[in-house]
Amino acid sequence: MSIPIALTIAGSDSSGGAGIQADLKTFAACGVYGASAITALTAQNTTGVTGIHDVPADFITAQIDAVFSDLDVKAVKIGMVARREAIEAIVAGLGRWVPKHVVVDPVMVATSGDRLLSPDAIDALRTKLLPRASLITPNLPEAAALLNESIAESGQDIEQQGRRLLAMGCPAVLIKGGHGHGPESTDYLIDASAVIRLAAPRIATSNTHGTGCSLSSAIAAGLAKGHDLETAVRDAKAYVSAAIAAADRLDVGHGHGPIHHFHAFD
Repeated sequence: MSIPIALTIAGSDSSGGAGIQADLKTFAACGVYGASAITALTAQNTTGVTGIHDVPADFITAQIDAVFSDLDVKAVKIGMVARREAIEAIVAGLGRWVPKHVVVDPVMVATSGDRLLSPDAIDALRTKLLPRASLITPNLPEAAALLNESIAESGQDIEQQGRRLLAMGCPAVLIKGGHGHGPESTDYLIDASAVIRLAAPRIATSNTHGTGCSLSSAIAAGLAKGHDLETAVRDAKAYVSAAIAAADRLDVGHGHGPIHHFHAFD
């Protein structure tokens, strides 16, 4: 039996904790073969982003077409897309190859607080890319930014924002509660018919670099393996929660260190 294949379309993190590097580590840890199309190079470490070098749109296209023309891609994860031209190239590629599962993590700001998405790209993200997604995975600030609203403070507010995000054209949204407060981190999986609350104990650590990238990649890995969406999301949350709990064992960098993608293999 051939191994399931997932493709990540995202930016590179030179320190290895987020972006393409985190995605490929997650795919491997979840038993999926990972391919990649790089949208941007970043000069970054655990303390911040010092530079971004965008990949030309035509070369993003070339990477996407090279992968799909040869590999049997079962699911796609899309992360950092800093420019409108990159988004348009990706949307065109999705239109040509029509993958069954597309998980979009609308990365706008790094864990360090550095902005990763240019203002002129936000409209393209809303109107062109989100309608192509099977699932979008914003955190609380990203959900608010996509809607031009304040950050949701209650579960009811989160559910209402989720409904408004669905109206942008995606069939499901996972609003992540990691930026919330309280003893539990609760994510909300919302589609047209249901709201599923997924709670996990909030872990006291500053080593959370790459958490969002890894969660969306783990969901894509589950979908690539043929799991239904709820199962893929539940398994991904369990994987990332364990990776956060083990993060302090790595002791990488002087800022927000990475989560431990291979915690299960220690």
